[in-house]
Parts: sequence; C-alpha cells; structure tokens
Amino acid sequence: MTAETVSATLSEHASKKLLAGYGIPFAREENVSDATAAVAAASEIGFPVVVKLCGDAIAHKTERDLVRLGLGAAAAVAAAANELLAKAVPEDGPVTLLVAEMVQAKRELILGLVRDPQFGPCVLLGIGGILAEIHSDVSFAMAPVSRAEAARMIESLNASDLITKPFRGEPAVDQEALIDMVVSLGRVGLERSDIASIDLNPVLISGSAPVAVDALVEQYDEQHDAAASEAASTMPAEMTDEELLERFRPLFYPRGIVVAGVSSHPGKFGFATLHNLRRFGYKGKLFPVKPDAADVLGAPTMSNVSEVPDGEADLVFVCTPNKANIELLRGCAAKGIRAAFVTSAGYGEAGPEGIELQKELVATANELGITMVGPNGQGVISTAVSMCAQIVPPYPPAGRIAIASQSGNLVSSFLNYSCGTGVGVSKAVSLGNSAQNSLCDLLEYFAADPEVDVVLAYLEGVSDGEHFRRAVQRLTARKPLVLVKGGVAETGKRAAASHTGALASDSKVFEGICQQFGVLRANTVEEAFEWAAMFATQPLPKGRRTVVFSTVGGWGVLAADACAQVGLDLIPLPKELIAEIDKRVPARWSKNNPIDLAGGEGRDTIAEVIAMVAAHPDVDALIHLGIGIQGMQAGAYETGPFYPDHGLERIATFHNKQEARYAEAARVASEKCGIPVLSATELIHANPNNPGPAGVMAQGRYCHPSAHRAVRALAALVSYAEFRN
Repeated sequence: MTAETVSATLSEHASKKLLAGYGIPFAREENVSDATAAVAAASEIGFPVVVKLCGDAIAHKTERDLVRLGLGAAAAVAAAANELLAKAVPEDGPVTLLVAEMVQAKRELILGLVRDPQFGPCVLLGIGGILAEIHSDVSFAMAPVSRAEAARMIESLNASDLITKPFRGEPAVDQEALIDMVVSLGRVGLERSDIASIDLNPVLISGSAPVAVDALVEQYDEQHDAAASEAASTMPAEMTDEELLERFRPLFYPRGIVVAGVSSHPGKFGFATLHNLRRFGYKGKLFPVKPDAADVLGAPTMSNVSEVPDGEADLVFVCTPNKANIELLRGCAAKGIRAAFVTSAGYGEAGPEGIELQKELVATANELGITMVGPNGQGVISTAVSMCAQIVPPYPPAGRIAIASQSGNLVSSFLNYSCGTGVGVSKAVSLGNSAQNSLCDLLEYFAADPEVDVVLAYLEGVSDGEHFRRAVQRLTARKPLVLVKGGVAETGKRAAASHTGALASDSKVFEGICQQFGVLRANTVEEAFEWAAMFATQPLPKGRRTVVFSTVGGWGVLAADACAQVGLDLIPLPKELIAEIDKRVPARWSKNNPIDLAGGEGRDTIAEVIAMVAAHPDVDALIHLGIGIQGMQAGAYETGPFYPDHGLERIATFHNKQEARYAEAARVASEKCGIPVLSATELIHANPNNPGPAGVMAQGRYCHPSAHRAVRALAALVSYAEFRN
C-alpha cells in the first residue's frame, strides 16, 4: 500500500462508529462541538475523562499534543476543550471534540488491518503503545481469520504472557473477547474492500476486558475497488485431487521422454540431461532429438520430433533455443506429449522481448493442453521411475520428501543433503520462471500425491497471495510444509499513516501467514532439510513432554537449555522409570531428566532404557544423545598398532555391535510406541562411518549433528502436530 492510493482518512469518531458496527468494543464517548458541550458530556460519562481534538485530517493526535488525559473536573474539561480547539489548523478541516471515559489499564495492545499487495487484507495483533513500532512484537494473519488462527496469533507474540497470564495484580486478558476483535477485523477487511487500513492503538486491558480507545480508518478510492475486484476474478479454479494427479502424471511418471536439443558436447544442457537420464536408470523410453541425428553416448538420435512414435512419450525436456520452442511444442503435442520441462533461457528474466516470448510460450502450452514447467529451469526428478531429468545432479535415494524450488541450485542443495543422510526423495522440481505452473500449483499436487509425506520448498516471492493461501491450506491440512524464504533482508515497510501500516513489513506479514497456516519456516537450507527428514522418518508427537537421555552429563544440560528455549516440556522423570533404572545401574546416575547414567550402564542398559522411556504414557518424545562413543573407541583400537591382539579385536567388535543395537532400539521403540525418538551426535559429520551414526542411517533415520539441532527439529514436529490438532 502506498500513501497515494488512500483518498480519505475517517475521523476518530467516524472510524469508531464504523467499527462498532462490527462488534469492536470502545470506551464510552461523545462527539461535541464546543467547551460547554464537552463539560456536559463529561458530567454524563463521569470523571475523570479524556478530551481529544477530532477531524478527518487528524491522524496521530499524540504527536501533535491533541490529547488531554485524566481530567477530573468541569473546569479542567472546559480549559482543555478551548485549548485543543485553538490548536486546530486550516489543514485539519472541520474539527470537533471527543470526550471519553478515562480507562485505567496497565497493558496496551495494538490491533489493525492492512491490505497487503500480495495477500490482501491482513489482521495485526501485537503489543501496543507509543513504542509499538520500536518493539515490533506483532503477528499478522490473512483474512478471514478463524478463532483457532486468532488464538495462535496470541501465542506467537514474544510477550504473550502479558495476555495469557495475570499481570501486576490484574487478571489474564479475556482471550475470547480479544479473539472476537481479531475475527471481526478480518471480516471488515473482506466485506469492505474500500478500506485500506485500520489502526486500533491502543487497545487497553481494563480488568480482563480489551477496550479500544483510539481508532483510525483509511479508505481507498473507487478505482482501487474496481482493480481489486478484477484481480480477484483471475483466481485459477481449484482442481480435484484426481484432476491434479492426472495433470502432473506425464511430468513425474512419463512412459517416454523426448530430449530436444541433445548435444554431443558434455558441457551442454542437452548432453547432461540425456546422460543423467541414462546414467541413473530411467525406466521408460528415451527419444533424443538432434538436428544432425549424430550418435550421442554411443546411441542414435532423431533429427526431428516428428520421428518419435505416436503415443510413446509423455514428456519433452526442452534444451533448444527459445525461438524454436513454439514449433517444438506443436510437434510434441501432435505426438501425444502432454508435459514439457523447459530449460531454455531468454524469457521473462531477459527483459521486454523475453517477456513477450514467455507469454507466447504459455499461450501455446495452454492451447495444446501441455503441462509446462519453466522456462529457465534446471530439471525434474521422480525416483519412482528412476528419472533424473536434471542438468545438475545429484540423484537422491528414493523416499517420501517432495521438493519444489524457485531456484534450481537450491534443489541441488536439498538433494545433496538427501544423498548425504540417506533420507530419500520422491520428487523434486526446479520451477524456473514459473510461467505456467507456479510453486502453488506444485504444492496442490503434492497435497494429492500419495507418494509424498512432507514437502520442502524454497520461495523468493509470491505473485498470487490468494492462490498461495489456498495451496498452503490444502497441503498443511494433510502434510507438513517446510519452507525457506529468500530475499528477507530486502523487505521494507510500506508507506502508511497508521501504526499498522508502518509495522507491516513484507517479512512480518509473510511470517504471520506461515504461522496462520502451519507452515514451518526454517532459517537455513540445512535446517529445512533436517526438519523435512524428521517428518519423513518419525511419527508426530502427541504433545510437548520430552525426555533427554544422555551418556554424558554436559550434553544433557545443553539439551535441557535448548528445550526451554523452544518451549518443549522437560518433564520430571516418572517415579516408576526411576525405579526401573535404579535396578540396572549404580546409584550415582542422575535420577532425573535429563537421564545421565554416569557411566554405570551394562551390556543391555541403553537399549532397555530407550524402550522403557518411549513406552511410558507420560512421554511424548525422547532424544538420545551420545551414540557413537563406543564405536569411536573401537575405531581407535582398530586403527592402532596393537590391534588385533591384547583382546582388542573382541572388544572393538562388541563396541561396534552395541552401537548398531542402540540405533535399532531407537527405531523399534519409536515405531512400537508411536513417538519420535531422535539420535544426535557430532560424529555424523566428524566420522560418519562410525557405527553409531552409520547405524542410525542404516535404520532409515536422520542422525542429528548436535543436541540443539535435534531439539529444534523436535520443536518443528511439535508445532505441526499442534497445528493439525
């Protein structure tokens, strides 16, 4: 929103009158014209009162010293009224006086509405007062806002305790009343497209009740209303699961692939694509097309797509110059091809001429009924058919993660983590310019795809906020979405007269929408893959009750601190578990959570403790720290000059087998008890061949490189589980 699009600012009195019709609670007040009427109004309301100068052109009264507080007598009201009227300037237009009850409160909130360029009307809730913009402790949600979403907005505030708990002798805020206000503001945003922004600052907490004592409504002109209606009418129609599966079937499950623009040069995209399809064992038929029909990789090519047998290919991988692609698509459609991945550049990213070429490409694909991804993309992977139509490998192991990215190189980054950890991928796609199919389209498809358990995405921008909302809601209602957002540092605040507008940075709005719809926003690529790997390999926890099991005390202490930082409940160790562990180890063990056996464990202790803790009904999750220690000593024995004599071979073998037992015990306990059991050790990086971390990978689980990383990943699991519930 820019200041130029706002045609009118309603006076405080008119703003309150409008919002009161939607159920927003305000302090008692009267709008009067002079000092005599102000005194009469104050006597009717009851002293003390507040007196303000009011007018359509007066936005922030505090900055202009147009508010008088705590007036306890008629003479004070009269003097204040005359003083304020004298402060009016011609630019204010017609002015009046507002006389209102003086609300006593120790807590101030801010609520508001801003119309975001991508996401439309968004509601704000935060900690208010004159320093609201400095603290910026706010949460946003896209309208409409459900009651559950409004409750999550409250929980997401850093200072949520000011609302949810008693404060300085005052009770907790009436959260239902506050939720009513949030929901009502969302309704205003949807029903009144002429409203650009709303500012309720402060909302005072009187006892437990939230009461708005100031209001500012900014309006758009009629031209904006028409533009908004036209934009809403371009929303793409929602497809059924069956329609989505059929639309993207030829992209991810092609019977045959045409590689157009094959090259004999190993440095060209056309060569790399054909090589990777053959190298990684694509199960369907391949039809390489090269104008001179020269052999490539020891096999013949075709000179034109017209030579491809009818109906034997579903997908064309396009590596040809952009000027040739319209004719190519028509030739492919004639052969029954229904999907195209376009690597060719020189389209929307290349200026006005490229934009026109891209429009023509999309129009042609739409006309021919071709599902197109790109242009300017790097490739697509589907492990179900061993398809690596990707110009930048690696090719990952098969699994349950789906990847979609607005950057091709980020797809490769995620795939590298898959190869390094053994946690597999179902599908991956680089979206390029997203000319026909955007990230939103792929999210909707992955929601329907039965071979996908979790979606991992990289996003730089959203062109259609309503489509993003629909796609994300559809997905997260069924499966988790882990997202990395690029371009955060470049976001700025919108120009706006209201506090709400100044607080509505792109990053804050997007963060709020992610929280609203259960999107898990990771800070780094590595963290994002780690969270996705958790969802692909671990069950969802039933709650936050966590036990940390460590073979060394320091690790457990750090893990306990990390749990406190992310809100996991490190529960007191149940008495029956203490009694059972007492039977197995010397009395020096910690007898608390974190569990530290203090070196007193025997052959079976660690596996038994993992099983006992996971099975206890008061435990929702278990983090096991220190796997690999015995294997590390075994490695020292095996690589030293004294091996295999002196009993070293026997003890090394024992240590290595024990590590494999611990990894297996974690998986078995997790699957049997239906709770996440996480394993963590820095050896996954320092020595991944150590039988501890290697054993975790062999069990199909992710091994976390530190206690802190394991705790953050568990917090992501808990967050999504609570969203689903």
